[in-house]
Amino acid sequence: MSGLWYDENFQDDTRLGLRAIRTHFSGRSEYQKVEIFETKRFGRVLAIDEIFMTSERDEYFYHEMLVHPALTCHADPKRVLVIGGGDGGTVREVLRHNVDKVVMIEIDELVVRASQEHLPTIGTAWDDPRLEVRFDDGIKYVCESDDEKYDIVLLDGTDPVGPGEVLFEKRFYEGCKRMLKPGGVFALQSETVFLFEDVFVETQQKLRELFAQVHPYFGPVPIYASGQWSWTMASDSRAPADADVSRIEALEAHTKYYCRDIHKGAFAMPNHVRKRLAAL
Repeated sequence: MSGLWYDENFQDDTRLGLRAIRTHFSGRSEYQKVEIFETKRFGRVLAIDEIFMTSERDEYFYHEMLVHPALTCHADPKRVLVIGGGDGGTVREVLRHNVDKVVMIEIDELVVRASQEHLPTIGTAWDDPRLEVRFDDGIKYVCESDDEKYDIVLLDGTDPVGPGEVLFEKRFYEGCKRMLKPGGVFALQSETVFLFEDVFVETQQKLRELFAQVHPYFGPVPIYASGQWSWTMASDSRAPADADVSRIEALEAHTKYYCRDIHKGAFAMPNHVRKRLAAL
């Protein structure tokens, strides 16, 4: 692919396009099609099954917001589980914290290998000795593993279509909670409210049935459909107000988006979302 428009077609009624300068990688695993290509405005872009996953230019919005609210709200996070996240951006942000161990469960080795070779500016922490990468089924892992439990579980998954649908099922969330220590925090991407409002609301409902504290939060991801995204933090004992300000201040030397003010503002609820959730 060179000089052509690469289009993401959303439900056959919305199309998002980027002009591809050149293709760096194109391959298919037993799970999905994986592509990495160059663009003028977004740099290198990762697409899976022709859906934009991340780009060099805007990846920090997503990865910083998935990781830092949960870790700064935990009292002392030492063990972290990341499910998905094959581009390496999530574990990179986790390893900015004083953690002892990060286990990443990614089902598709091709995503990791292609990202390691062609997205080196995103995955900058692959060689950190605290990181262990396992190529396994994340759902099976959280439901069956006898490993030591974790302080933090982060779900860096895809949209609720095709193979990604199971990542939005209650049994999967039950497995994630099963892998948490007391006082632990679970955080996940919970879709764009603008285009996936019902999925977002259903996710909040399922999490509320499992956790005492469920807090969605919001921010931009320019490459994603609608440009607006949501994440959700869930715990039985930790809330956004529990964030350690001193740890956030230390992160601000490295982050591009996340900071003290963003942490506070991201949990402000848009009124149409507030009304939907009030009906639950």
